[in-house]
Amino acid sequence: MIVFLTSSPSGPLDQSRRVDGLDTWNGFVDQLKAYWKDNALCLMIAAEPYDLEENDRMVSFFAEAIEKAGLSYRRFDIWDNRKKSMTQKQLHNYDVIFLAGGHVPTQNKFMTSNGLRRKMEGYKGIVIGISAGTMNSADIVYAQPELTGEAVDPNYKRFIKGLNLTKTQILPHYQMMKKEWIDGMRLYDDVTYGDSIGHRFLALPDGSYLLGIDGQETIYGEAYEIADGTIRQICRKGEKLPWV
Repeated sequence: MIVFLTSSPSGPLDQSRRVDGLDTWNGFVDQLKAYWKDNALCLMIAAEPYDLEENDRMVSFFAEAIEKAGLSYRRFDIWDNRKKSMTQKQLHNYDVIFLAGGHVPTQNKFMTSNGLRRKMEGYKGIVIGISAGTMNSADIVYAQPELTGEAVDPNYKRFIKGLNLTKTQILPHYQMMKKEWIDGMRLYDDVTYGDSIGHRFLALPDGSYLLGIDGQETIYGEAYEIADGTIRQICRKGEKLPWV
């Protein structure tokens, strides 16, 4: 399995720079081309299974982005509430599986209800995580509070079972989210640093990614390690770092 765990594969969400299609920073497109099959059969697994219009828009956007990058596909399907089930064999027929961005617990619930963790076992193709999809790729997901009320809700589960494509708990959009507030608290300083006690998170700005090849992982681009309430930069733009 080839796993690209991205913060955003199509450029920064804060529009700090313009990207037309897939982001070329840190060799992302070149790396993808090394493993992409011609006329690939692609699948997007939704984060918001009931938002059919947005899911169709996302598939259309990434289909166009793929073509702009010089990659080819023969079909690009969506798995949302319109497709009630899929067997492991059907899933493994896809060459590339995209895990969409959105609300982490909502996507996690959809994945869990469809037994996706088990069905992904033994998959031989490419997986591309996008934001929430990247977060849900972990064995144990850190579901960083996102919506109003989640940070102060004693029943909100911050650690949930994911797909087990990686042991790494990734936090995307770091350049943007490090400034955010939630429920009257600073998202990172007051919430996430405390949650990191006994854990290790990998914070990735848009344009950086973690590449896993048969379990061997490498960070590409700017990245930060958050552990036991502290943060340190471990990789810079244009660099790569083996991640263990």
